[in-house]
Amino acid sequence: MSVIFSAQVKSSETVILLHGLARSDRSFTKLASVLNKKGYHTINCNYPSRKYSVGKLAEQAISTALSQCPEASKVHFVTHSMGGILVRQYLSTKVIENLGRVVMLGPPNKGSQVVDSLKHVPGFKLFNGPAGVQLGTEASSVPNKLGSANFDVGIIAGTRSINLLLSTMLPKPDDGKVSVENTKLGGMRDHISLPVTHPFMMKNNKVINQVLYYLNHGHFSR
Repeated sequence: MSVIFSAQVKSSETVILLHGLARSDRSFTKLASVLNKKGYHTINCNYPSRKYSVGKLAEQAISTALSQCPEASKVHFVTHSMGGILVRQYLSTKVIENLGRVVMLGPPNKGSQVVDSLKHVPGFKLFNGPAGVQLGTEASSVPNKLGSANFDVGIIAGTRSINLLLSTMLPKPDDGKVSVENTKLGGMRDHISLPVTHPFMMKNNKVINQVLYYLNHGHFSR
């Protein structure tokens, strides 16, 4: 887990970054750098996304990240894909003092039909791990059991795909892994769709600008 400190901390505000399934903290390097330059105390969390269940990953990753936050710091989250489900899982049983805002990028908040189609295919669980098979659209899936958000969250969905095969498994529009509709979450404060793909949205300048805007204003820029 890498921690980036700024010489001018923005009112002691921390942003915890949580990458998605089968990714690493490297996927958030660009955004972490931008946040740091804007004065946030940034914790770019690396966790073994393919090793454990959603519940165990949430407890381990988020507890570790919170232990590195300055005392009394307001705590924001920016997540990609399954990272958003980890935040929902953690907040379903715990309270974070001084919780600020959450921005989710391409989260499977209602699960993904890709998981429905592929979870029984040989090798899927081996590659994606226990958490990967928990992200389907059935009522018993982890995302669908967690309920509505009771925290300040804005969601950015993608509408472009570089994986046309996976897109055939998804309702349109989609980002190649999750449909726009399934990124939505009851209780969300704002939602916006951008012409970006699932694997690379966190590196996109328009997405980064919207993340910064939401952290500052509590809604996206139109």
